Amino acid sequence: MTARTTQQLFDLRGKTALITGGSRGLGLQMAHALGEAGAKIMLSSRKADDLEQAAAELQAAGIDARWIAADCAKEEDTRRLAEETLQRLGAIDILVNNAGASWGSPAESHPVEAWDKVMNLNVRGYFILSQHVANQYMIQKKSGRIINIASIAGLNGNPPEMQTLAYNTSKTAVIGFTRTLAAEWGKYNITVNAICPGFFMTKMAAGLIKSLGEEKMAAQAPLGRLGDDEDLKGLTLLYASDAGKHITGQWLAVDGGVSVVLGLSLIHI
Repeated sequence: MTARTTQQLFDLRGKTALITGGSRGLGLQMAHALGEAGAKIMLSSRKADDLEQAAAELQAAGIDARWIAADCAKEEDTRRLAEETLQRLGAIDILVNNAGASWGSPAESHPVEAWDKVMNLNVRGYFILSQHVANQYMIQKKSGRIINIASIAGLNGNPPEMQTLAYNTSKTAVIGFTRTLAAEWGKYNITVNAICPGFFMTKMAAGLIKSLGEEKMAAQAPLGRLGDDEDLKGLTLLYASDAGKHITGQWLAVDGGVSVVLGLSLIHI
């Protein structure tokens, strides 16, 4: 076998990617990365208006993009999303589990309903969609890439003022899910990896960042800034393409170095 060039290894032409939580923020950034490498893109989130706008942005960049509105906290919606994507595109070669929710509350008064909301979307939804896509397509094809979006919040405890117990717990679960699933599904040539973003100015994180102070948070990172609109692209493409075909069960923090110092001096504000 002749070794392929680096450009060939990163080429996603002929591949199809389903991205949940894809209408904005990190999900849309990853959609750009995969689409720019040649993949067909199916976006999903709850709101049709946001999806229509996101798909138009991708299409304007020359990317083949479509969308399906679905709530991945609901099993029936999650399964419908997988089935409709397969029906319309004929394949799901790359699955990006990115849809997520958070909730801020002290642990002693954290509502059970809010705990369930976070866990249902951030963990249960990842499991249901991964299982369905694998059973309906990837296992039969003996090929697949699953990328789970975890967080540096799943690596360590937070400073007490952040009060995101359910979110942190869910992201720790995502890392365990990723590693265990990779071990089971390696026999099907399905790779399963996780990305642990640090702080990006997304809609979900904006309130927390503003309350803690953007400049102070950026100053705690060794690279001295928050994540930007390009910072997830490289790792996403590595995990999704043949360039990363021998990587599975791994997580990598994309956080400007915050996780290096987490637990030592993070966010003294």
